[in-house]
Amino acid sequence: MSLAPELLALLACPEDKGPLYYLEDLEVLYNPRLLRAYRVRDGIPVMLIDEAQRLEPNENERLWARVQAEHIPPTFNPNDNNTESPET
Repeated sequence: MSLAPELLALLACPEDKGPLYYLEDLEVLYNPRLLRAYRVRDGIPVMLIDEAQRLEPNENERLWARVQAEHIPPTFNPNDNNTESPET
């Protein structure tokens, strides 16, 4: 089951607050910075740090190579500044 783009745009790693990469066929949201994967169960992302899958370095390298080869976009761009300043 695919996650809606609107939902993906809101998802961040609960630990480092950075973007994730959605590997739909593996049903995971992948964080290459912390070597973790968060499962997607029945179309629902399980964003609990304690339930994240810790990846071995070779698995992390394999997933990162796939993200790059397939041009999988991050859930959001941390360099985007789409927040508006509150009026004073």
